[in-house]
Formats: sequence, C-alpha cells, structure tokens
Amino acid sequence: MHRRFCILFATFLMSIAELSADEITELQSRAKGGDAKAQIDLAIRLRDGKGITKDDAEAMHWAHKAADAGNADAMDFVGFAYLRGAVVKRNPAIALAYFKAAANDSAQAAFNLGQCYFGAQGTEQDCAKALEWWKKAAERGHGRAAAVAAMAYHAGEGIPADPVLARKLAERAAELNDPSGLVFLGELHFQAGEIEAAKASWTKAAKLFPTTPTGHPAQPSGNASAQQAADLLKLIEYRQRKSEPGKFAFVQMPHILQGYNNCGSTACAIFARFHGHTLGGWDYKKLCPSPLGTGTDWGHLLDASAKIGQKWKLVTYTPDDKGFVEATNMLKSELDAGRPVIVDFKYIGPQYPNGSAGHTLNVCGYIAKDDLYILCNPAVATPGLQLITADDLKNFWRSDHYGALSKGVLSRPAFIIDRS
Repeated sequence: MHRRFCILFATFLMSIAELSADEITELQSRAKGGDAKAQIDLAIRLRDGKGITKDDAEAMHWAHKAADAGNADAMDFVGFAYLRGAVVKRNPAIALAYFKAAANDSAQAAFNLGQCYFGAQGTEQDCAKALEWWKKAAERGHGRAAAVAAMAYHAGEGIPADPVLARKLAERAAELNDPSGLVFLGELHFQAGEIEAAKASWTKAAKLFPTTPTGHPAQPSGNASAQQAADLLKLIEYRQRKSEPGKFAFVQMPHILQGYNNCGSTACAIFARFHGHTLGGWDYKKLCPSPLGTGTDWGHLLDASAKIGQKWKLVTYTPDDKGFVEATNMLKSELDAGRPVIVDFKYIGPQYPNGSAGHTLNVCGYIAKDDLYILCNPAVATPGLQLITADDLKNFWRSDHYGALSKGVLSRPAFIIDRS
C-alpha cells in the first residue's frame, strides 16, 4: 500500500529568550548539574540553534534527561520527536505515552495528546476524547488547541457539529492571540456579514508573524496563519463579487481542518461536500482500505468517490512548462464553470522525513491580472483559503507518489468531476 507523510497542521512551539555566551555557559553548567529546567531549556536551544550550534542528537540527550526527571515540557519534547520521526525513529505509541504522562501539567502535551486521539496516532481514534484534551489545553491558555477544537465543532468533524461551542472556542483562541483562531473568528464574522469585524480579526492575525505579498503552503503553521489572514484581507472584494470568466473565479467550499496525515481524505471530503454530500474527512478515510492516520493512495480515494455516488476522474499533465499551461487551462475552465479541482503537491526539503512530503488540497479560484490562484487547503485554518503565485503553483503541483496510479512517474495530477 502506498504511504506518504502528509503535512502536519500541528506544530511544536516553545518560545525562548536570547542569551549571551556567558549565560549559555551557565545554562550548560546547571544542566550538567541535574537541573531539569536547565536541561529542557538547553535541549530547545540545541534543537533550534539558538545561541548554540544546532545539534538534534544532543538536544534529545538533554530532553531525555529532563523527561526522566519528570519535567512535563521535556516529556512533551521527547513525545513530539517520536511522533514526528525527524530525529528519532517515528513511534506514535511511545509519543502517546509521553504525552499522557505530561498532559496534566503541560498544555502543549495536552494539545498533542488530543492530536494523537484525533488522528489515531499510537491509539485507536477517539475524537470525543481529543476534543476534551483540546478544551483542557485551551482552558490553560493554549490558543492553538482552542482553535482546532473550534474548527472541529464547526465542521462536525469526528463529533456532532456545535456552532455555539465553535464560536465560544474561536473567541477563546482569539483572546489568546492565536493566529489560526483569529483567522477562523474572522471567517465567522465574514459569513455573518460583519465585514469590519472580520477585517479587524484578520488584520490582527496578519501582524503576529512576518507576511509577504503571497506565501506558500509549506510554511510553518503560525506563519501560514498570519499569511492566510493577509490573503483573506485581499480576497474580501473577490468573495463578494460574481466570477468573471477569464478574469477571476472564486468557488466557496465547505472547509474541514484535517487530522494527522489525513489531507487526501479531507480534501476529498471537502470536494464531496461541495458537490452535495455530507460526510467528513474521517468518514471518507474509512471508505479506503488504509488505516486511519496513514497516507491514502489516490486510487483508493477515487474508488471511494464512486462509493458515495459521485463520479470523479483522474487527469494528469506533464511536469514541464507545456504541461503546466495545459493544466492551468484546465483549472481555469473548471473554475469558470463553478467547479473546484483537487490537486496533489510535493514539498522537498531536509525538514521532511525522507526529504519530501506530499499534500492534497483543492484549487478554488484564480485572479488572472495578478497571476494568482486561490487554494482551499485542509491543513490551514477555516476557511482554508490561501493565495499562491503561478510560479509557486508550478513548483509545488507535481507528484510521483500520489498512489499506484502514478507508477512512479512525476506529473501534475488532479481530480475533477467526470462529466462524460
């Protein structure tokens, strides 16, 4: 069975202040003396290369020492390393055990424990339990936990939809200055016609991290949410106008935030909901033979579309310039007709296990005069909208591992509605 590492919507964040060389030396001395707080602080600095040469193996050494001493932040650090599999061999069961041990004392560990239950990592899936841990983390000041819980309740993903609780949690995330929570709360304002309130939330989120004229889908979650907010401010006008074929198109989609390694099924569920179905990302995944929490072969995703009574087809284009022209001509034709398109991206870089990662998402619009496309991405905050340049689309929209159907050949794959 084909497997791949899909982009995480979770990130491991611990802010840490700058220290002088003398202060680093003193920190190392305290760590060697058995100070667990100094040990985890040193581990974070070694991981991030802050004031000291980056050394992942040494970071894990000190994190393990602090974790063995019962430091909750260190247990979360080690757990996340096992969940991610970038420094040590990936082992979700070990990760889960560390998160469980730390969750009552660490909001970050509670958040990550919720991620494991939601995405079936090291345990059977239990979405209700995931929501409980996310809400506990939110109560203790974890803005990201409040935001993901809010979006799960909004979409009814894994649990019954609860718009009142979704709004309450979104407000909590915004209160905690979480950029994804501000994006989502802004969207709730926008959908209610409260445009100025939406602008205020998105403007605040856009100032939390550096932004550029457009970002790209491989950004870390905090940067991606700030960039997304900046993109949403630019898109307000277009979302309130009728599409003009050849000039611009925008197709509103019912966004769902994905779980761990569930981008393919979630992108397909978003596409299916747009075309009239009601299932969620986990429902779609369960129509495929691969286990929850693992990547999904595009052939299985295509088979699942038939199981829900929808007729999709796979189209591919060559990865060269000519293929990109043909692919974007198809995109614009579908979007002009009010139909979004599912695509598969490939990210390459040392930050990904095995050097690359795949990600499935929707294209739901374009702005011809600016040579921009609009994505509906299951890995970012609801409404999932992001702007991407044609050059970045050309670079990312390619894959040779979307499934057995790819036969290992690099191409630009897409799912569209089969109208034959």
